[in-house]
Amino acid sequence: MSTVPKPLGLLAELTHRCPLACPYCSNPLDLERRSAELDLATWARVFEEAAALGVLHVHLSGGEPGARADLEEITAAAARAGLYTNLITSGIGLDAARFARLAEVGLDHVQLSIQDADESEADRFAGMSGAHRRKRKAARAAVAAGLPLTINAVIHRGNADRVPAMVAEAVAMGARRIEVAHAQYYGWALANRAALLPTLAQVEAVRAAVEHLRAEFLGRLVIDYVAPDYFGSRPKPCMNGWGRQSLNVDPTGRALPCHAAATIPGLTFWSVRDRPLAEIWERSPAFEAFRGTGWMREPCASCPRASVDFGGCRCQAFALTGDARNTDPVCALSPLHGVVAEARTEAAAPAEAAAPAEAAAPFRYRRHRQAAPA
Repeated sequence: MSTVPKPLGLLAELTHRCPLACPYCSNPLDLERRSAELDLATWARVFEEAAALGVLHVHLSGGEPGARADLEEITAAAARAGLYTNLITSGIGLDAARFARLAEVGLDHVQLSIQDADESEADRFAGMSGAHRRKRKAARAAVAAGLPLTINAVIHRGNADRVPAMVAEAVAMGARRIEVAHAQYYGWALANRAALLPTLAQVEAVRAAVEHLRAEFLGRLVIDYVAPDYFGSRPKPCMNGWGRQSLNVDPTGRALPCHAAATIPGLTFWSVRDRPLAEIWERSPAFEAFRGTGWMREPCASCPRASVDFGGCRCQAFALTGDARNTDPVCALSPLHGVVAEARTEAAAPAEAAAPAEAAAPFRYRRHRQAAPA
């Protein structure tokens, strides 16, 4: 009998198409085209296989999943498989009629992203004029359809001072929950880190604001908080351990241990087009690469937290040190911890030396492949 634990969650990245261009997007820099996307029948099979494997909930994501004309059919297939269905959306392109249809076919929950509470700044971060107004309308439509609503607010240097306003916005939208989550520096966020990484003072202010707001909105709104990796002394147990609880399927059908795993060179990713999900989960070289603790080097190998944080994030270790087998340098015990301190210092210097309007570094907006910057 296999000793590999069973996954609980599946992130189904239905498409990389999205009307927004958020510079902190976790999608890869090389976005997949529509022609490469899995069809409805394949997604339906994946959902059935996921449920048989032990998955309980599926997150329908992107890009913007609403860009799929067959989103209702995909959602219905996930519901028929017995999975709890959560739609992660920008809200753009989803009107009252579509939310009503999604609720009718079995959608259980909606997570709607906002970029800011200030409308003009929200639109600037999203790279789309009028985006925030459309998000407000989408939130009302989701709630009117009887769908529980969570607001996702990604926090960075440009909006960290407006967390109370974003919480108030979530309440006005009819949300039951808000996730106040600092940007994670993969994909487009890593490319824009110098413009996005907050100062230590901002991080401390956000943490204090969240604690105050939790007390203020107790019983009305659940406020989750995701602390920033770069300001910690111990790493998070990324994905609760590589290949332990969850998996991703990208728009082309590649099965990944996490959304950024493809940034690590040398990993071999099997596709749901060619193999059943259970075989991929249990035997894929990519899932086996960092599963458990046997791959660890020192100081992780002998650390009492080895089976608690699993060495931190493999993708972050690669991004910051060039080797995915290194200890996540967020950890103060890592011999390479200095690269995180240097990133904080370098990214914060412009913000501390200039007025806010002068400190705004230009974003590299999320777009399909263009000419490489000089």
